[in-house]
Amino acid sequence: MVCSHFHYQIRAFQTKILTATCNEQSINNITYFVNPDFPDLTEGMSSCNLELRKIDEDITQLRLDFVHFNLGQPNRKTGVCEEDYFQLSSGDSQTLTICGVNSGQHVYFDIETMADPITISMKLGSKTLSRLWEVRIIQVPFSQRAPAGCLQLYTGRRGVIKTMNFADNGRHLANQEYNICIEQAEDMCSIVYEPCYENAFRISPNTADVNIDSNNELGSGDDLEDESNIIQNDSGEFCNDKIVIPCNPEDLILEGDQVLSDICQTIHCGRSLCPAEQDPCRIESNIIPFTIGVHFGQSLGEESPEDNLGMCVNYEQQPCNF
Repeated sequence: MVCSHFHYQIRAFQTKILTATCNEQSINNITYFVNPDFPDLTEGMSSCNLELRKIDEDITQLRLDFVHFNLGQPNRKTGVCEEDYFQLSSGDSQTLTICGVNSGQHVYFDIETMADPITISMKLGSKTLSRLWEVRIIQVPFSQRAPAGCLQLYTGRRGVIKTMNFADNGRHLANQEYNICIEQAEDMCSIVYEPCYENAFRISPNTADVNIDSNNELGSGDDLEDESNIIQNDSGEFCNDKIVIPCNPEDLILEGDQVLSDICQTIHCGRSLCPAEQDPCRIESNIIPFTIGVHFGQSLGEESPEDNLGMCVNYEQQPCNF
């Protein structure tokens, strides 16, 4: 469990808690990065940077908990963070960029050598007058790291998962490519996902190749008319922006008795996580490890933000039937 990981880290590294703000440096295993006027709003800033350094060569990840995080929204049409953004980078590692409202979210970020500083750079545009942030940054040793490829890791038997900037009057961010992982609990063999509420899944397919009627309720299993090589939605081939939840693989018998196994993926986009006729919406998977893939590319054109809210799902692990 993540909590026990943190307790171990506290004992091992004699934890010190530091609060830091703009243009400061932290060499500490737990750092709270806050806006200069926290807990009040900060106004009139154009940038804010923080430099972090590893406390030990055994540190291989950072865990960032966005306790409070309220920056300007992305471009409403494209989802790109333009005026405001939070950017985390380290050496040659992948860079993380987010904006909008992300209170309650968390991420794990791989860090490399002792020599490379870890930099948080915040660009703050002129359109947003006030911001608020409190980010808890925990240095995680190798033995406690999240599994490879998991930007987010949830450890409870049940919980709520949201894409970044899932908020009233928000829209999902562009250029997001990551996996959400759920740690398998003891004696649990499958997992169920259900939308948080009726309209908690809104992801435009974001493709220039297929013209999709905005009034059509599309889910993972709806069919499109087979014209001009249009592919059925459950194949996912027309979904440029999509959520991927691995499904239960089945052997497919093709011509010549050829067998293809372990090829099954369920790809979701449109206005419903499930096919329109499935009520209530409920997706169950026993594929281990439990993962959800988030794939939001660069917008191919101006799109309605109402059709790009993103995803909020409740998950609950299910006991094994021995």
